[in-house]
Formats: sequence, C-alpha cells, structure tokens
Amino acid sequence: MNSEKATHDRREAVVGDGDPPGSFRWLLVVGALLLQFSIGAVYAWSVFGGALESAESWQLSTVQASLPFTVTIGMIFIGTYAGGRLQDLKGPRVVALIGGVVYALGILLASFTAGADDYWLLILGYGIIGGLGLGFAYIVPIAMLQKWFPDKTGLITGLAVGGFGFGAVLTSPVAQWLIDENPEDPTSAFLPLGIAYMLMSIAGAALFRNPPEGYTVPGFEPVAGSTDKPVHGKEYTQGEALRTPQWYLLTSILTLSVAAGISLISQAKPSAVDIAGFSVTGAAALVGALAIFNGAGRIVWAAISDYIGRMKTFTAILALQGVCLIVLPHADSVVLFSILAAIVYLCYGGTFGTMPATAGDFFGVRNAGAIYGLMLIGWSLGGIIGPIIASSLIGEDKAYTLAYTTIGIIALVSVVLTLVTKVPAARRDSSAIRS
Repeated sequence: MNSEKATHDRREAVVGDGDPPGSFRWLLVVGALLLQFSIGAVYAWSVFGGALESAESWQLSTVQASLPFTVTIGMIFIGTYAGGRLQDLKGPRVVALIGGVVYALGILLASFTAGADDYWLLILGYGIIGGLGLGFAYIVPIAMLQKWFPDKTGLITGLAVGGFGFGAVLTSPVAQWLIDENPEDPTSAFLPLGIAYMLMSIAGAALFRNPPEGYTVPGFEPVAGSTDKPVHGKEYTQGEALRTPQWYLLTSILTLSVAAGISLISQAKPSAVDIAGFSVTGAAALVGALAIFNGAGRIVWAAISDYIGRMKTFTAILALQGVCLIVLPHADSVVLFSILAAIVYLCYGGTFGTMPATAGDFFGVRNAGAIYGLMLIGWSLGGIIGPIIASSLIGEDKAYTLAYTTIGIIALVSVVLTLVTKVPAARRDSSAIRS
C-alpha cells in the first residue's frame, strides 16, 4: 500500500515524461504569491500611521503611531519559530491556513477600534495577533518551495517572498481611499481589508503540499566547487545549526539589514511629505509604488546571488542601503527622494529574497522550516530596532538627518560581517554524505 501511495504521489508531482518535475510545482508558486501578497500588506502601515496622527479621535504621536507596526514585526519571530517547527512535522498546508486566518482575524479585530481609548485593542489585534499569524504563514512557502526547486534555490526563494514585498502595492492606495472615505475613523478600513486577506490566504494555502519522498529534478545535478554556493554536504538539524557561529553571523546580517530598510519603511509617508514636499495623497501613492521595489528586490537580488554568491550580494545590499539613507534627508527633490527610497526598498526586499537560499546553502534544506524560522528572530529584532531608532531620533523636531545618518552608518559598518562569514566546512565538502 505504501509503495502504491508513493507511486501515486510521484505521478502527481511529475506531469508527463517531458515535463519538468512537477509542472504542479509552478502552481505552488502562484499559491505562495497569493498568500504572501495578503500578509505583505503589513508594509502599507505608514498610510495608517499618518492617518492615526492626524485623526481627531486618535492624535497619536509619531512613536505611538509606529508602535502597532513595530509590535507586528516583533511578533513575527514567535510565529515563524512555531510555524517552522510545525511545518516540518505536519506539512505546509495546515500551517499556512492557520497563519493566514489568524492574521486576518487580527486585522478584523483592529477594525473595531474607534479612537485613542481603544489603542490597546489596536496593539492586540493588528500587532500581537496579526504579527503571530503573519509569522506562521510567512515561513511556509519559503521552506516548501526550496524542496520543490533544488535547481533554482535563489530565484525560487526570491519568488516565494516576492508576493510579500508586493503586498503594499495595491494595499497602500486602496487603504488611503478607504481612509479618505472616513478620515476620522481610519481603522474602519481594516474591515474590508481583513476580509480580503482571509479569502486570499485560504485560496493560496489550499494548494500547498511537500514533494513526495525521493523527489528529484530530472537532469539536474548539483555543481560542487564553490565555497559560497555549496550544494552538497551535511544536512544540519536545528540544534546542530545553533552550535555553529555561522547561524549567529547570518542572523546578525539579517537583523542589521532589516533594521536599516525598515527604518525608512516605517516612516516612508511622513518622510516623503516633510523632506521632499510630497502631498499626503502623493506620499501614499509613493508608498504603494515603493512596494514594487520591495517585491522586485526579493526576486532580483536572489537571482543575482545565484551567480555572484550570497555574501557578495549582502555586501552590496548593506552598502547601498547605508549610502542611500545617509543621502536621503538631503533629497529635497521629489525625483531624487524617490530614487533613493526605491534603492533602499530594493535592498530591503533583497535581504529576504537572498537569506533563505543562503541558510539552505549553509545548513541544507531538510530542516529549513525550523532553522530559517528561528533565524527570522533577526526580522523581529531589526523590525523593533529600526523603527524605534528612526521614530525616536526624528521626534517632534523632525530630525531626519540625525536619524537616517545614524542608521546609514550602522549599515555600512555591518558590511564587515559579510566579509568574515563562511560556509561551514561540512557543507563545503562535496563528498560528504547527507545525514
């Protein structure tokens, strides 16, 4: 019976003698993009943050307005850690469904807030519950698709998270339109958005499954010999990965790169208005347009890393973010500000597109859900550090130069980490047997 089931699963995964291994695997990419698009709407927060500062019933400070977003990102790690471990045990579909539904429920709960007295409910719904569900769902397609696409690890992990980066493209202008319909109750916009997120998450996650045991890509042979892009060697467990210095170095790179990019993302709308003179509506449109670069960066940088190597890619990402953030407060031109912000978003997205494949190179993909899920503590740490530094230094005096220069210098110094991070010896040995 087991033999018959394995044969059936393999036939499901490989459609036709001349087809690539599982034409079905590309349908999984579509499902992953749909799920990630819905949860990636979190990056449209600056549209809500600005509205909460100006609405008569809220009148939040800059720090208060950014806190729900900060809490959301801070909660992601708990979700990715639990979701990654559960996925390795129960499979991707159930974990993705739970994550998508919990995230949408958090957004719906936030829609019942009506003013500053309900601030705690906004933190609970959007921040704590939404962030937990987001993390639960986010890790699933990354781990799953690496198993389906061993021949395209960089590109496919970029696609796996590309939808997340694109999530704010549509959400930003739609959210602004909903807020403009009732500017004194901006959180009412969460109700239709939450319903849409739930439907999209369920539709995407329903497709998910792992490849059958023994799944391979016909005609694909891993190429050995690169110390930066290893494809053979030991498959680490989570515990073994945590006993290597490489896990901590990669997590540090992730943390610092996230902190740099998200400092701008959390303040994108007010920064565009105050620095470059955008109108409120124009700034909201810019946030949506910049999300295109967040999504594109996940695909572009991940694909580039397949050719130039992972650490060289992170060197470029951190250096570009650092330079652009230092120059940004002096960009009083709409065009220059947009270009610099687009580069930061591109690099921020590239961090998430490249790191899953990097972790797979360093530790193998068998336990990718648990290992990378835990590594995403860097996302939460960076997501807390970046917005807090930015909002605190900007303050009521709008000290953008101090804030972005400080963060830019941190990003530039972080380049040193990419120069000392090397693949574990057990993964560089192309003759090693997978454990």
